[in-house]
Amino acid sequence: MTEPFVHPYIPNTAPETRAAMLAAVGAASVDEFYADVPEALRLGRPLDLPEPLVAEQDLARHVTALLAKNVSTHEKLSFLGAGTYHHYVPAVVDEVIGRSEFLTAYAGEPYEDHGRFQALFQYQSLMAELLAMDVVNVPTYDGFQATATSLSMAGRMTGRRRVLVASDVLPAKLSKVRDYVRVHLDLEFVATVDATADVAAVAARLGDDVAAVWVETPSRTGAVEARLQELADAAHAVGAVLVVGTDPIGYGVLTPPAEQGADIVCGDIQSLGLHQWFGGAHGGFIAVHDDARFVMEMPSRLFGLATTDVPGEFGFGDVAYDRTSFALREEGKEWVGTAAALWGIAAGVYLALMGPQGMRDLGEVLLARTRYAQQALAAIPGVALGDGALHLREFTIDLSDAALTAGSVVAALRAQGIEPGVPLGEHELLVCVTEMTSQRDIDRLVAAVGGLVDRAGLDSGSALVDRRTAGLDTGSALLDRRTTPTSQEQYA
Repeated sequence: MTEPFVHPYIPNTAPETRAAMLAAVGAASVDEFYADVPEALRLGRPLDLPEPLVAEQDLARHVTALLAKNVSTHEKLSFLGAGTYHHYVPAVVDEVIGRSEFLTAYAGEPYEDHGRFQALFQYQSLMAELLAMDVVNVPTYDGFQATATSLSMAGRMTGRRRVLVASDVLPAKLSKVRDYVRVHLDLEFVATVDATADVAAVAARLGDDVAAVWVETPSRTGAVEARLQELADAAHAVGAVLVVGTDPIGYGVLTPPAEQGADIVCGDIQSLGLHQWFGGAHGGFIAVHDDARFVMEMPSRLFGLATTDVPGEFGFGDVAYDRTSFALREEGKEWVGTAAALWGIAAGVYLALMGPQGMRDLGEVLLARTRYAQQALAAIPGVALGDGALHLREFTIDLSDAALTAGSVVAALRAQGIEPGVPLGEHELLVCVTEMTSQRDIDRLVAAVGGLVDRAGLDSGSALVDRRTAGLDTGSALLDRRTTPTSQEQYA
């Protein structure tokens, strides 16, 4: 990685130039710059690159062959989630964000960017309505970074270091957040009970040195937190901030965290009209109440109505621009970029198309199909649900009594064209369903898992003969939005 190489067009690769640069920063070698990267993550060998391709057509052929190895969730039956979700993207979303004035524009300035500013203002307004909040930022990089920034805001506001983590957090998200806040915040984990927060345990560890209580709902396993108000009351009693990380896809039917005491709500907008794209088009949102203490701690851009040089005429421009790193540069509270602004426009188009009733219908379908899949899989002898909480979109199954490992189930079903989920442990499998997952798709998964149980030697009895009627109390009516209950409690 650090072997000397002199590039004909890059003068900094010349040995004498490299030596002068290292001397200027006080480093003995380039290797010192990678000291924070764990040894296990370093490659330790040269990159495995092909021989140089001398013609453009050779390069195109090589890259095409690499891309052909990808398999999308449109080609296989997928129950994968864990942060990137297979939701339907209306065609008009791609049509709008593919327009040159949106696709190729960067941040822009008011004199040449009224359309972009207005589109993002409308996105902010629609998100605020969905989340029952007043102020929503222009999207930042992703939900991971939005959560890290939200916790940092709480730390700056309170002048404290401790953060109580009350939920099970997606490991990739936790890794990013921990790396981002480790200098100025200390994360302390409070074990969950039945996949949701242990309110009593959180309250017992609260004190006047706690900056925030961090809750994820839905959690890593899709569990919906049912006691947010109690957590908010306990946090506020000691002057702490309640930060809720969430996915906005369910708030057509679920009560928004802001109406349960949350001070800062944050998360990712990938579910709102953004494709999975082999890892996802991600954008982070941060939402707060109309409170200057919180608004002025937000480092992200905010667009709103602004006066113009013409009396009585208004346009769209930055709000409180002086608080951002764009204005303050290295003196800013933290850095934020604009790389995800296009995804904000996509989410805005999606929300405008769906409207309140569309989001309500979608939320009901997600709750219903999640419950149907849970009950269908739990009807297989030897398969149990991981917990008894209310779940949205994702849940875990325990395969311990089925004499199966999660890895073996994934390998076996992958050969059948099914991605059954993400292993979280030796016998724990995370399963995800969306509106793109039909009842027939769920039944196919159940039949495939049941077949593995049969071959594992369990006496499945009549439950494996016809899993469509094996103790399920839902049936196809549960999947019909016209007959789906509208109360959250009816899905518990």
